[in-house]
Amino acid sequence: MSAGHQGHALPGWVTAAAAVGTGFVLLPLAAMVLRIDWPRFVPLVTSDSSLAALGLSLRTSAVSTLLCVVLGVPMALALARDTVPGQRLLRPLVLLPLVLPPVVGGIALLYTFGRRGLLGQSLDLLGVQVAFSTAAVVIAQTFVAMPFLVVSLEGTLRTSGQRFEAVAATLGARPGTVLSRVTLPLVLPGLVSGAMLSFARALGEFGATLTFAGSLQGSTRTLPLEIYLQRETDPDAAVALSLVLVAVAVGVVGVAHGRRGGSARLRTLLSWSRAGAPR
Repeated sequence: MSAGHQGHALPGWVTAAAAVGTGFVLLPLAAMVLRIDWPRFVPLVTSDSSLAALGLSLRTSAVSTLLCVVLGVPMALALARDTVPGQRLLRPLVLLPLVLPPVVGGIALLYTFGRRGLLGQSLDLLGVQVAFSTAAVVIAQTFVAMPFLVVSLEGTLRTSGQRFEAVAATLGARPGTVLSRVTLPLVLPGLVSGAMLSFARALGEFGATLTFAGSLQGSTRTLPLEIYLQRETDPDAAVALSLVLVAVAVGVVGVAHGRRGGSARLRTLLSWSRAGAPR
């Protein structure tokens, strides 16, 4: 191995602390796996209530991820390009759900979209009730998951810079063309990673969903809520469903962090070199 690829030696205490931290994360997961009643695992995770909760979680998480992309991409672009007045104040507010207790977010949503909420009163007059519905699940998941996409994509946008966008603009490309042909292809890996992290966060959402949407089987009872309820009546089922949720989350996060941005950047540069500036 060449000198340029050799890793820098770390102090022993750093390695020891890293090992302790790794054990701190992995040991509870191992304990959960050891606690599972494996002969009953398949029946437990394929019961009607379990499948209904899993299916609802996957559907609502997919919809909320789509909303995160539709709403989060413009937010990340505006924050990364410093085009928003009062940006120093706006960024902490946009990212607030990252540190806000989910139950507090649920209360805020309830007082916004509930029957007596800020917008809920007007919606109720139109015959639209958002709270304690499947739509409320999607809204709660989107509220807590969107900052993950915004943070991921904004960082990618700042890292990629604006030199290719400037070249395209100089050659006469319109702003919309620059966005679709240059900016988004360059940051596509960051966008996909952010979307997958948002999906994983939405899939595991509990507090805001319970507060704003309740726990109605088939309509608002997602997999985390089903796990919480099963914990009181059938701990074995709760542990089995927890493993399913962990497995899905690990897979999503692993794929998100396994992506590399070099190929997308290379494809973009090659298309530019062959076709010239987009028009």
